[in-house]
Amino acid sequence: MERIEVKAKAKINVGLNIIKKRDDGFHNLETIFYQISDLFDVLTFEKSYKLELVIEGKHQELVEDNIILKAVQLLQQKTDKKLNVKIFLKKNISIGAGLGGGSADGASTLKAINKLYELNLSIDLLKIMALELGSDVPLFLYDYPNIGKSKGEDLTKLNFKIDNPILLVNPGIHISTKEAFSNIIPKQNNFNYSEIQQYQISEWDGKVINDFEKSVFKLYPEIAEIKNKIYNNGALFSLMSGTGSTVYGIFDSLEKARTVAELFPKTYFTFIGNYR
Repeated sequence: MERIEVKAKAKINVGLNIIKKRDDGFHNLETIFYQISDLFDVLTFEKSYKLELVIEGKHQELVEDNIILKAVQLLQQKTDKKLNVKIFLKKNISIGAGLGGGSADGASTLKAINKLYELNLSIDLLKIMALELGSDVPLFLYDYPNIGKSKGEDLTKLNFKIDNPILLVNPGIHISTKEAFSNIIPKQNNFNYSEIQQYQISEWDGKVINDFEKSVFKLYPEIAEIKNKIYNNGALFSLMSGTGSTVYGIFDSLEKARTVAELFPKTYFTFIGNYR
């Protein structure tokens, strides 16, 4: 095998609760990581004479210090092998948007290089390496929803599916994860995510919450306005994903989701996913 193409899927957080600050400076959290299977970055890997990353379009500034290159370099370090590969990235997932695009790229790179070079590394070993790249990178090694705990790397498979259309709206605001965590006040949420399917989506409001909304909405009122507009136009449920700035709404019909998407400025990124 000389070439491989993979899709690095986006995610949303169905709830995100910060439980406490840890002694190591990180935070313990609880969330449901839910993949948006039809929103993804496309990565193509070709064996080459040197390690090289080419990013399609306007994101050339992302080449330096990129998690994709870090993933290859980590594999080289762990296997003591020279893994020369030319990587092409088509970036579809908004950056700094709470959709996990960078982490998805990192995890997909670990899996792809493992396959391309027949390294035969186990999923458990890849998970350990993924955690070195970032707390939520291990999530993207799997293709199903998970409950995430600890820093996000403690994953439990969840038999969970949203059958409704999900509208994503991103205003193009880049939110620093580090800054978002510095403003968070940990608190306990009594909702048990493993029991989420006992509730109708319309019953999630007030139970499924994102602890980052309060501080992010204060700094960026336009993100709060997105959520209000989604709710005011018939969403069953709406929440900010991750540390923002994407807000998603779940609707009872594709027609309604499309109508609401048209209410936002053309400069915003909108996407309707996971509808079958």
